[in-house]
Amino acid sequence: MLRACAREGHPTIMMRLLNILLLTFLFSYCSGQTTDKQNVMIMNNRYFTKEDFNANYGKEVISAIDVYQRMTKSGFKENALATFDFDFTSDTKEKLDSLAKFLTDNYDFKLKSPEKKEGHWIVEGDAIELPYTEDNLMFWALDLYCKGYEFDCRINGYGALTDPKNLTYLSLENQTADSFHNKGIDALNKRDFGAAIIYFTTALKLEPENKATLQARGYCKDEIRAWKAARKDYDKALEIDPNYVDALLITATNKDDAGEHKEALKDYDKVIQLEPTNDLAYFNRGNTKFSLNDKKGACEDWTKAKSLGSPYAQDRLAAECK
Repeated sequence: MLRACAREGHPTIMMRLLNILLLTFLFSYCSGQTTDKQNVMIMNNRYFTKEDFNANYGKEVISAIDVYQRMTKSGFKENALATFDFDFTSDTKEKLDSLAKFLTDNYDFKLKSPEKKEGHWIVEGDAIELPYTEDNLMFWALDLYCKGYEFDCRINGYGALTDPKNLTYLSLENQTADSFHNKGIDALNKRDFGAAIIYFTTALKLEPENKATLQARGYCKDEIRAWKAARKDYDKALEIDPNYVDALLITATNKDDAGEHKEALKDYDKVIQLEPTNDLAYFNRGNTKFSLNDKKGACEDWTKAKSLGSPYAQDRLAAECK
Protein backbone atom coordinates (compact mmCIF):
# COMPACT_ATOMS: atom_id res chain seq x y z
CA MET A 1 0.00 0.00 0.00
CA LEU A 2 1.25 3.48 -0.85
CA ARG A 3 0.58 5.77 2.05
CA ALA A 4 1.11 9.41 2.89
CA CYS A 5 3.27 9.85 5.94
CA ALA A 6 1.99 11.25 9.21
CA ARG A 7 2.34 15.02 9.51
CA GLU A 8 4.43 16.90 12.02
CA GLY A 9 2.80 16.87 15.45
CA HIS A 10 0.91 14.11 14.38
CA PRO A 11 -31.77 18.11 -9.87
CA THR A 12 -29.51 20.79 -8.63
CA ILE A 13 -29.63 24.32 -7.35
CA MET A 14 -29.21 27.11 -9.87
CA MET A 15 -25.70 28.45 -10.14
CA ARG A 16 -27.00 31.99 -9.81
CA LEU A 17 -28.59 31.20 -6.47
CA LEU A 18 -25.43 29.40 -5.40
CA ASN A 19 -23.38 32.53 -5.99
CA ILE A 20 -25.80 34.82 -4.16
CA LEU A 21 -25.71 32.54 -1.14
CA LEU A 22 -21.99 31.79 -1.08
CA LEU A 23 -20.06 34.74 -2.49
CA THR A 24 -21.05 37.27 0.13
CA PHE A 25 -18.40 36.49 2.70
CA LEU A 26 -14.61 36.52 2.38
CA PHE A 27 -12.79 33.57 3.94
CA SER A 28 -9.34 33.70 5.52
CA TYR A 29 -9.27 29.91 5.91
CA CYS A 30 -11.47 26.94 5.13
CA SER A 31 -15.03 27.63 6.24
CA GLY A 32 -16.82 25.19 8.56
CA GLN A 33 -20.20 23.64 9.01
CA THR A 34 -19.95 22.93 12.71
CA THR A 35 -22.45 24.42 15.14
CA ASP A 36 -21.86 27.66 17.06
CA LYS A 37 -21.42 25.64 20.26
CA GLN A 38 -18.83 23.43 18.59
CA ASN A 39 -17.02 26.47 17.18
CA VAL A 40 -16.71 28.08 20.61
CA MET A 41 -15.41 24.84 22.10
CA ILE A 42 -12.95 24.27 19.27
CA MET A 43 -11.55 27.79 19.22
CA ASN A 44 -11.01 27.77 22.99
CA ASN A 45 -9.24 24.42 23.05
CA ARG A 46 -7.80 23.57 19.65
CA TYR A 47 -5.88 20.39 18.90
CA PHE A 48 -5.08 21.55 15.36
CA THR A 49 -4.29 25.25 15.60
CA LYS A 50 -4.71 27.81 12.86
CA GLU A 51 -0.95 28.40 12.95
CA ASP A 52 -0.26 24.69 12.38
CA PHE A 53 -2.89 24.55 9.65
CA ASN A 54 -1.32 27.42 7.72
CA ALA A 55 2.25 26.24 8.29
CA ASN A 56 1.57 22.71 7.02
CA TYR A 57 -0.77 23.46 4.11
CA GLY A 58 2.09 23.49 1.59
CA LYS A 59 3.47 20.26 3.01
CA GLU A 60 0.10 18.65 2.39
CA VAL A 61 0.37 19.56 -1.29
CA ILE A 62 3.87 18.08 -1.52
CA SER A 63 2.77 14.93 0.29
CA ALA A 64 -0.13 14.33 -2.13
CA ILE A 65 2.13 14.78 -5.15
CA ASP A 66 4.65 12.37 -3.63
CA VAL A 67 1.96 9.75 -3.02
CA TYR A 68 0.75 10.02 -6.62
CA GLN A 69 4.26 9.76 -8.02
CA ARG A 70 4.89 6.61 -5.98
CA MET A 71 1.57 5.22 -7.20
CA THR A 72 2.59 5.74 -10.84
CA LYS A 73 5.97 4.13 -10.25
CA SER A 74 4.11 1.08 -8.97
CA GLY A 75 2.03 0.90 -12.16
CA PHE A 76 -0.95 3.17 -11.51
CA LYS A 77 -2.20 4.95 -14.63
CA GLU A 78 -3.71 8.43 -14.91
CA ASN A 79 -7.50 8.56 -14.57
CA ALA A 80 -7.71 5.00 -13.26
CA LEU A 81 -10.25 4.42 -10.52
CA ALA A 82 -8.83 4.19 -7.02
CA THR A 83 -9.94 3.96 -3.43
CA PHE A 84 -8.06 5.19 -0.38
CA ASP A 85 -8.10 4.43 3.27
CA PHE A 86 -7.28 7.23 5.70
CA ASP A 87 -7.12 8.17 9.33
CA PHE A 88 -7.60 11.33 11.38
CA THR A 89 -6.33 12.10 14.86
CA SER A 90 -7.57 14.48 17.55
CA ASP A 91 -7.51 14.96 21.30
CA THR A 92 -11.10 13.90 21.99
CA LYS A 93 -13.42 11.18 20.78
CA GLU A 94 -16.25 13.72 20.41
CA LYS A 95 -14.42 15.71 17.75
CA LEU A 96 -13.71 12.59 15.71
CA ASP A 97 -17.30 11.43 16.13
CA SER A 98 -18.53 14.74 14.67
CA LEU A 99 -16.12 14.51 11.75
CA ALA A 100 -17.00 10.86 11.12
CA LYS A 101 -20.71 11.66 11.02
CA PHE A 102 -20.13 14.49 8.54
CA LEU A 103 -18.00 12.32 6.25
CA THR A 104 -20.46 9.43 6.45
CA ASP A 105 -23.51 11.60 5.75
CA ASN A 106 -22.01 13.79 3.03
CA TYR A 107 -19.08 11.90 1.47
CA ASP A 108 -20.46 8.35 1.69
CA PHE A 109 -17.24 7.31 3.41
CA LYS A 110 -17.17 4.28 5.70
CA LEU A 111 -15.64 5.00 9.10
CA LYS A 112 -14.86 2.88 12.12
CA SER A 113 -15.40 3.94 15.71
CA PRO A 114 -12.65 6.20 17.13
CA GLU A 115 -10.06 4.49 19.32
CA LYS A 116 -7.50 5.85 21.74
CA LYS A 117 -3.92 5.06 20.78
CA GLU A 118 -0.62 6.40 22.13
CA GLY A 119 -2.14 9.35 23.96
CA HIS A 120 -4.48 10.59 21.21
CA TRP A 121 -7.69 9.53 19.52
CA ILE A 122 -7.75 8.11 15.99
CA VAL A 123 -10.50 7.25 13.52
CA GLU A 124 -9.95 5.15 10.40
CA GLY A 125 -12.05 4.96 7.26
CA ASP A 126 -12.36 4.16 3.57
CA ALA A 127 -13.20 6.63 0.80
CA ILE A 128 -15.32 6.05 -2.29
CA GLU A 129 -13.86 5.05 -5.66
CA LEU A 130 -12.97 7.98 -7.94
CA PRO A 131 -10.72 8.56 -10.98
CA TYR A 132 -7.38 10.10 -10.04
CA THR A 133 -4.75 12.25 -11.65
CA GLU A 134 -2.01 14.03 -9.74
CA ASP A 135 -4.18 17.16 -9.50
CA ASN A 136 -7.27 15.18 -8.51
CA LEU A 137 -5.41 13.51 -5.65
CA MET A 138 -3.93 16.81 -4.50
CA PHE A 139 -7.33 18.55 -4.34
CA TRP A 140 -8.94 15.49 -2.72
CA ALA A 141 -6.26 15.47 -0.01
CA LEU A 142 -6.49 19.23 0.54
CA ASP A 143 -10.23 18.94 1.04
CA LEU A 144 -9.71 16.34 3.76
CA TYR A 145 -7.00 18.50 5.30
CA CYS A 146 -9.45 21.41 5.45
CA LYS A 147 -12.34 19.28 6.70
CA GLY A 148 -10.16 17.97 9.49
CA TYR A 149 -9.33 21.51 10.53
CA GLU A 150 -13.00 22.48 10.62
CA PHE A 151 -13.68 19.73 13.16
CA ASP A 152 -10.35 20.22 14.97
CA CYS A 153 -9.01 16.91 13.68
CA ARG A 154 -5.91 16.27 11.66
CA ILE A 155 -5.53 14.05 8.60
CA ASN A 156 -2.78 11.71 9.72
CA GLY A 157 -2.31 9.63 6.60
CA TYR A 158 -3.96 7.99 3.59
CA GLY A 159 -3.07 5.14 1.30
CA ALA A 160 -4.16 3.71 -2.05
CA LEU A 161 -5.96 0.37 -1.80
CA THR A 162 -6.10 -0.17 -5.57
CA ASP A 163 -4.13 -3.00 -7.20
CA PRO A 164 -2.05 -1.35 -9.99
CA LYS A 165 -2.06 -4.67 -11.86
CA ASN A 166 -5.86 -4.71 -12.04
CA LEU A 167 -6.87 -1.18 -12.97
CA THR A 168 -10.29 -0.05 -14.15
CA TYR A 169 -11.33 3.27 -15.62
CA LEU A 170 -14.39 5.47 -15.49
CA SER A 171 -16.40 4.86 -18.64
CA LEU A 172 -17.36 8.05 -20.48
CA GLU A 173 -19.31 6.15 -23.10
CA ASN A 174 -22.94 7.32 -23.26
CA GLN A 175 -22.14 9.87 -20.54
CA THR A 176 -22.74 13.61 -20.85
CA ALA A 177 -20.96 16.63 -19.46
CA ASP A 178 -24.22 17.65 -17.79
CA SER A 179 -24.42 14.39 -15.84
CA PHE A 180 -20.97 14.88 -14.34
CA HIS A 181 -21.60 18.58 -13.79
CA ASN A 182 -24.73 17.66 -11.83
CA LYS A 183 -22.78 15.13 -9.77
CA GLY A 184 -20.31 17.90 -9.04
CA ILE A 185 -23.04 20.28 -7.92
CA ASP A 186 -24.49 17.59 -5.66
CA ALA A 187 -21.07 17.02 -4.07
CA LEU A 188 -20.52 20.79 -3.78
CA ASN A 189 -23.83 21.21 -1.94
CA LYS A 190 -22.65 18.55 0.52
CA ARG A 191 -19.34 20.42 0.83
CA ASP A 192 -17.46 17.43 -0.59
CA PHE A 193 -15.15 19.68 -2.58
CA GLY A 194 -12.61 16.99 -3.44
CA ALA A 195 -15.16 14.79 -5.21
CA ALA A 196 -16.84 17.84 -6.75
CA ILE A 197 -13.57 18.94 -8.35
CA ILE A 198 -13.07 15.45 -9.80
CA TYR A 199 -16.60 15.37 -11.23
CA PHE A 200 -16.27 18.87 -12.69
CA THR A 201 -12.90 17.94 -14.21
CA THR A 202 -14.51 14.90 -15.83
CA ALA A 203 -17.32 17.09 -17.18
CA LEU A 204 -14.74 19.42 -18.69
CA LYS A 205 -13.12 16.52 -20.53
CA LEU A 206 -16.43 16.14 -22.36
CA GLU A 207 -17.18 19.86 -22.70
CA PRO A 208 -14.01 21.94 -22.19
CA GLU A 209 -15.71 25.29 -22.89
CA ASN A 210 -18.45 25.02 -20.26
CA LYS A 211 -18.10 28.28 -18.34
CA ALA A 212 -20.48 27.25 -15.53
CA THR A 213 -18.47 24.09 -14.84
CA LEU A 214 -15.21 26.06 -14.80
CA GLN A 215 -16.68 28.57 -12.39
CA ALA A 216 -18.07 25.85 -10.10
CA ARG A 217 -14.74 23.99 -10.06
CA GLY A 218 -12.95 27.24 -9.25
CA TYR A 219 -15.32 27.86 -6.37
CA CYS A 220 -14.50 24.44 -4.90
CA LYS A 221 -10.78 25.16 -5.19
CA ASP A 222 -11.33 28.49 -3.43
CA GLU A 223 -13.05 26.68 -0.57
CA ILE A 224 -9.95 24.54 0.05
CA ARG A 225 -7.61 27.54 -0.16
CA ALA A 226 -6.24 26.68 -3.63
CA TRP A 227 -6.76 30.29 -4.63
CA LYS A 228 -4.34 30.45 -7.56
CA ALA A 229 -5.79 27.30 -9.10
CA ALA A 230 -9.27 28.74 -8.61
CA ARG A 231 -8.30 31.95 -10.37
CA LYS A 232 -7.18 29.98 -13.43
CA ASP A 233 -10.64 28.43 -13.70
CA TYR A 234 -12.34 31.80 -13.36
CA ASP A 235 -10.02 33.35 -15.94
CA LYS A 236 -10.79 30.53 -18.37
CA ALA A 237 -14.54 31.03 -17.86
CA LEU A 238 -14.11 34.75 -18.59
CA GLU A 239 -12.08 34.00 -21.70
CA ILE A 240 -15.10 32.07 -22.94
CA ASP A 241 -17.53 34.85 -21.94
CA PRO A 242 -15.99 38.17 -20.78
CA ASN A 243 -19.43 39.34 -19.64
CA TYR A 244 -20.19 36.28 -17.51
CA VAL A 245 -21.48 38.07 -14.43
CA ASP A 246 -21.26 35.16 -12.00
CA ALA A 247 -17.60 34.56 -12.90
CA LEU A 248 -16.83 38.27 -12.58
CA LEU A 249 -18.34 38.29 -9.09
CA ILE A 250 -16.47 35.26 -7.85
CA THR A 251 -13.22 36.46 -9.46
CA ALA A 252 -13.56 39.75 -7.62
CA THR A 253 -14.03 37.88 -4.34
CA ASN A 254 -10.94 35.81 -5.09
CA LYS A 255 -8.97 39.00 -5.73
CA ASP A 256 -10.22 40.50 -2.48
CA ASP A 257 -9.01 37.42 -0.61
CA ALA A 258 -5.61 37.91 -2.24
CA GLY A 259 -5.53 41.57 -1.21
CA GLU A 260 -5.94 42.77 -4.81
CA HIS A 261 -8.68 45.23 -3.88
CA LYS A 262 -8.18 47.69 -6.70
CA GLU A 263 -8.41 44.91 -9.28
CA ALA A 264 -11.51 43.56 -7.54
CA LEU A 265 -13.14 46.98 -7.84
CA LYS A 266 -12.78 46.84 -11.62
CA ASP A 267 -14.67 43.54 -11.73
CA TYR A 268 -17.46 44.84 -9.48
CA ASP A 269 -17.70 47.98 -11.62
CA LYS A 270 -18.14 45.82 -14.72
CA VAL A 271 -20.83 43.71 -13.03
CA ILE A 272 -22.74 46.85 -12.07
CA GLN A 273 -22.38 48.15 -15.62
CA LEU A 274 -23.84 44.89 -16.94
CA GLU A 275 -26.44 44.49 -14.19
CA PRO A 276 -27.23 47.83 -12.52
CA THR A 277 -29.59 46.18 -10.01
CA ASN A 278 -27.20 43.50 -8.77
CA ASP A 279 -27.35 43.99 -4.99
CA LEU A 280 -24.51 41.51 -4.33
CA ALA A 281 -22.13 43.48 -6.54
CA TYR A 282 -22.89 46.69 -4.64
CA PHE A 283 -22.59 44.94 -1.27
CA ASN A 284 -19.26 43.32 -2.09
CA ARG A 285 -17.92 46.47 -3.73
CA GLY A 286 -18.76 48.27 -0.50
CA ASN A 287 -16.69 45.73 1.41
CA THR A 288 -13.79 46.27 -0.98
CA LYS A 289 -13.98 50.04 -0.69
CA PHE A 290 -14.00 49.69 3.09
CA SER A 291 -10.82 47.59 2.83
CA LEU A 292 -9.31 50.49 0.86
CA ASN A 293 -10.31 52.93 3.64
CA ASP A 294 -13.00 54.53 1.46
CA LYS A 295 -15.67 54.54 4.15
CA LYS A 296 -17.88 57.06 2.38
CA GLY A 297 -17.90 55.02 -0.81
CA ALA A 298 -18.50 51.82 1.15
CA CYS A 299 -21.52 53.26 2.94
CA GLU A 300 -22.95 54.53 -0.35
CA ASP A 301 -22.63 51.05 -1.88
CA TRP A 302 -24.15 49.31 1.14
CA THR A 303 -27.03 51.79 1.08
CA LYS A 304 -27.61 51.03 -2.59
CA ALA A 305 -27.37 47.29 -1.91
CA LYS A 306 -29.98 47.61 0.83
CA SER A 307 -32.32 49.47 -1.49
CA LEU A 308 -31.96 46.62 -3.99
CA GLY A 309 -32.88 44.01 -1.39
CA SER A 310 -29.55 42.85 0.01
CA PRO A 311 -30.15 40.84 3.20
CA TYR A 312 -26.66 41.69 4.49
CA ALA A 313 -26.29 45.42 3.94
CA GLN A 314 -28.13 46.63 7.03
CA ASP A 315 -25.67 44.93 9.38
CA ARG A 316 -22.74 46.64 7.66
CA LEU A 317 -24.51 49.98 7.67
CA ALA A 318 -25.32 49.67 11.36
CA ALA A 319 -21.75 48.70 12.23
CA GLU A 320 -19.79 51.14 10.06
CA CYS A 321 -22.00 53.97 8.85
CA LYS A 322 -23.40 55.59 11.98
